[in-house]
Amino acid sequence: MITRRQLWALLALTLMWGVNWPMMKLSLQQLSPLYFRASTMLIGAAWLFVYVAAQGERMRPTGREWAAIAWLGLPNVLGWHTLSIFGVQELASGRAAILGFTMPIFTVLIGAAFFGERITPRVRLAVVCVALAIALLLWHELQRLSGRPAGVVWMLGAAASWALGTLMFRRAHLTLTPMVVTVWMLLLGSGVLWALALTLEPLPQPATFTPMMWTSLAYGALINYGLAQLIWFGMARDLPPATSAMSVMAIPLVGTLSATVIVGEVPHWQDWLAMVFVMLAIASVLWPARKAAAAQ
Repeated sequence: MITRRQLWALLALTLMWGVNWPMMKLSLQQLSPLYFRASTMLIGAAWLFVYVAAQGERMRPTGREWAAIAWLGLPNVLGWHTLSIFGVQELASGRAAILGFTMPIFTVLIGAAFFGERITPRVRLAVVCVALAIALLLWHELQRLSGRPAGVVWMLGAAASWALGTLMFRRAHLTLTPMVVTVWMLLLGSGVLWALALTLEPLPQPATFTPMMWTSLAYGALINYGLAQLIWFGMARDLPPATSAMSVMAIPLVGTLSATVIVGEVPHWQDWLAMVFVMLAIASVLWPARKAAAAQ
């Protein structure tokens, strides 16, 4: 049974990560994508490091732990966070969120292809639903003269990368806690992103940033990479995997609705229908089976 406190935490996490999509879009109006990711990730990881260390965790990796952190960080941090920010730059933020949260379906498909996991009728239904959602969003992008179908590719690559990273994380034999590994993945990933930003993008001009821009940066650093991470890992420890995973279903909806207020994006019918298909797909792979539910 989920407690009232856990329910509020689940709702808070859904709102935090849903609103984060239009907040990212807002930040990209005045800051290039790599500088945005590098700065918010570094600040968020730094204060997470202080918080986790204060809980008495062993923070210093040794020997092969460094290699495991770097290996897991490639898809989970560099893959997901880098590809997704380029997707948000190209697409409406709500549309990017819909595509990004096809991750659970990619997780099942990659698991079946490379890790011997079984494809069930539910998975086949999910694949059909996701294919329809992608077709709807691509159709709308190709219809528009200024359409950005490349953004769809960025976001699908990000979702697949996150899915692969999730599977790798599940199978990793960690000697540090998952939270400590995540903090180090973010710290190392931010270092790589800073190197890429300094090489590939023009220097930002913070003196020109508006108050709303500073607010969106603070949101990314303190909420997305900070508080939301703590809530997520707390739920992952305390709730059954299916229950915590179901929280992702509402995030694209929150992202699409909040984008109307924050950045003035107006969803089209293709977006709403695609969202329905994605939510059906996520539900089909994550919703507990009756037999499992009865056993609990």
